[in-house]
Amino acid sequence: MPLVGVVMGSKSDMSYVDETVEVLNQMGIEHEVVVASAHRTPDRVREYAVSARERGVEALIAVAGGSAGLPGVLASWTTLPIIGVPLPTSDLNGVDALHAIAQMPPGIPVACVAVGSWGARNAAFLAAQILGGKREDVRQAYDEYREGLKSR
Repeated sequence: MPLVGVVMGSKSDMSYVDETVEVLNQMGIEHEVVVASAHRTPDRVREYAVSARERGVEALIAVAGGSAGLPGVLASWTTLPIIGVPLPTSDLNGVDALHAIAQMPPGIPVACVAVGSWGARNAAFLAAQILGGKREDVRQAYDEYREGLKSR
């Protein structure tokens, strides 16, 4: 049963999602990856968000470039934690996506990580921190990773 859902608006975002998935695998966190666009397939986004909790998903990671509507649209349909990853896929190199994700209205929060690859990895680490609050195995995996950073 997936604990984290990773949502991308387009298959062209897969190189960033691969970095997220690599960290989730490293932490031993079950996950699923779906393609659902806030603009092209809004009904699919709604259905995914509404059904996520009942399927056991505890956090969502949404990667988005340009207007970056996906994280906010997911947040409008669920109270699960949403982590938005702004992508450098526009002429503005992700600054537009960063602002769109960070500027959510009060009551509909979306966590926002760095633009691009660093953000894609940090989204998975943030999901590990969130899950680690009640899942000992995830907390231990993340703690071990952080300990390993000290020797680098």
